[in-house]
Amino acid sequence: MKSLVKIYVCAMLALVAISGHALAQGATTPEARLKEKNITLPTVPPPVANYVDSVRVGNLLFLSGNTPAADWKFKGKVGKDLTVQEGYDTARQVGLIMLAKVRNALGSLDHVKRVVKVFGMVNSPDGFGDQPRVINGFSDLMVEVFGENGKHTRSAVGMAGLPFNNAVEVEMIVEVE
Repeated sequence: MKSLVKIYVCAMLALVAISGHALAQGATTPEARLKEKNITLPTVPPPVANYVDSVRVGNLLFLSGNTPAADWKFKGKVGKDLTVQEGYDTARQVGLIMLAKVRNALGSLDHVKRVVKVFGMVNSPDGFGDQPRVINGFSDLMVEVFGENGKHTRSAVGMAGLPFNNAVEVEMIVEVE
């Protein structure tokens, strides 16, 4: 009888361990992280000119430069018309739009293996040098959603102007399954 109890206890512990491992794996997917963190992706706006949102070449997905939605509250030059925090918030908003575009292209963010390269452009006045802090709004979101696979190579540069007086524009390349 003691042997049966030991076998039963061991079997239950194994079942709990396997179930816990499966649950932990499920909670680490990008789509699960979005739900867990209550992040809602916006509707994908149509391209504003003669281009496509993304192009897949092999296992890489190249995303066109994206700006925030047309009705986004912050416009102008970061460091003159906007604070660095408002620029950061704008870069995060651009990130949400780009995640929505990746989901549209692939069907699920779970098909992203890693974020490879980010090119962040900040509408900046002469002498402004905090572009990296602004683009952190985008980069921090990628790490929040993809974990370590969201860490990427990056450029964060100042521009004399951006389309429609937007504060931020970002391009991205992701590796996909």
